[in-house]
Amino acid sequence: MLAPAPRPPGSVAVRCSRAMLAPRARLSILAALLLTAAALVVLYEPQRLLASGWPPQTSGAGAVLLFGLAYGVCTAAFVPRPVLNLAAGALFGSAAGLTAALAGTVLGAGIAFTLGRYLGQDALRPLVRGRWLTAADGQLSRHGFRSMLAIRLFPGVPFAAANYCAAVSRMGYVPFLLATAIGSVPNTAAYVVAGAQADSPGSPAFLFSAGFIVLSGLAAAVVAWRKQHGLRAPAPAPSLSTASTTSATSTAEAPEPEPVGSTR
Repeated sequence: MLAPAPRPPGSVAVRCSRAMLAPRARLSILAALLLTAAALVVLYEPQRLLASGWPPQTSGAGAVLLFGLAYGVCTAAFVPRPVLNLAAGALFGSAAGLTAALAGTVLGAGIAFTLGRYLGQDALRPLVRGRWLTAADGQLSRHGFRSMLAIRLFPGVPFAAANYCAAVSRMGYVPFLLATAIGSVPNTAAYVVAGAQADSPGSPAFLFSAGFIVLSGLAAAVVAWRKQHGLRAPAPAPSLSTASTTSATSTAEAPEPEPVGSTR
């Protein structure tokens, strides 16, 4: 009898690495990371830590840089951006606060997009079915920049959810990050200016930024209500005139019966 061929020494390691690189395994890793990040946010509330001026021993450009880095990590972990934007304005003023907030916004979007692209895209793309999901995926994949720009300008779309949904599509990094940087300016600037002018609520800058926040929130609520109402509304029944016109057209187009015994 022939002796069985010996297995290569690295066969178990190779199988384990292949199993870890499988789409479902990577999706499980992404889910575990997001759940861990959400739990840490609930337990430790890093937004309060940033709002108190951490770290207290730094100042100037170093503090702005550290705040931007922490801002990006926190937004990828589902910390609300409005709280961080208000903190940026209160700590650094309008100009430096806006710089730190926008840098952190782009950084957090890039982190979330990278995690979603490499850990979740292969497993989630086969699940993109149905009319609405297919249309949204096609819009993001073909018109990535303008679609993401509209999402960033619309204040009612959650930031982290938009990042991970865009990662499942075929959108590229450059249009995603560029649209994020441009589209996040108005809403971010309004919150940063409101935080910087919080000690003088009667100033024109604070009133303008607060008015912009309120109006954008109302517009988002109205648009969301109209979209939900349109989805729940039943399809309109065909009118009597349309039905009669359709019946007359089909009657006119129907071929006349041939007389019995006629020959051609």
